[in-house]
Amino acid sequence: MEKDLSVVRVENLKKVYRAGDTSLTVLEGLDMEVRKGEVAAIVGRSGSGKSTLLNLIGGLDHPTEGKIFVEGERIDNASEESLSVFRNTRIGFIFQFHHLLSEFSVCENVMMPALIRRFDTEWSFGRALELLSMMEIEDKAHAKPSSLSGGESQRVAVARALVNDPRLILADEPTGNLDLKTGERIKDLLFGIIRNLGGTMIVVTHNRLIAQDADTAYRLENGGLNRLIGGSL
Repeated sequence: MEKDLSVVRVENLKKVYRAGDTSLTVLEGLDMEVRKGEVAAIVGRSGSGKSTLLNLIGGLDHPTEGKIFVEGERIDNASEESLSVFRNTRIGFIFQFHHLLSEFSVCENVMMPALIRRFDTEWSFGRALELLSMMEIEDKAHAKPSSLSGGESQRVAVARALVNDPRLILADEPTGNLDLKTGERIKDLLFGIIRNLGGTMIVVTHNRLIAQDADTAYRLENGGLNRLIGGSL
């Protein structure tokens, strides 16, 4: 029997938002599989449900129907306590807005997820510096976030997402708030690190270059995913 190499498997996913007598179906009958070491990009118009899908896979929200498996473990029906552990130990989140903590240094911001997991402080510091070096921003390790440019802040956010060596990276418009040149540089660094570490990533994006460089690209429309081939972006 062939070993299941999927990191993420989504089956017949449905998400409906309700407010009083009004309902909005965002995802319906969605299936998806992302295998170990794969970078999968999801494109689609604003409001199509891309961020909703990431939130469901990352255990930040619950589906109305369907199943979500991460490394063979079903998470859609897990308890909030289990999901908190799942997010802290197995998922790295990168958002369009970096949400760095202004009162801490760059290095301390990167270390934070490791310290929350009670990793050794010395190890966490060394790992943070290593990742900042990979992101070519180690010279800013002791600076405060307020002194950084947008591109530098996003590099710090990427390093922070990777500090716990997560099995899965979920990136929501990681270059969406950056100019084209800076966004392309962040994309190159992020993809390079993920592939060098043998990681798996799902990235939501409007950036054609990110989608084109991904191993697999999908368009999310009408509640479901369609795989894109070649120049159909």
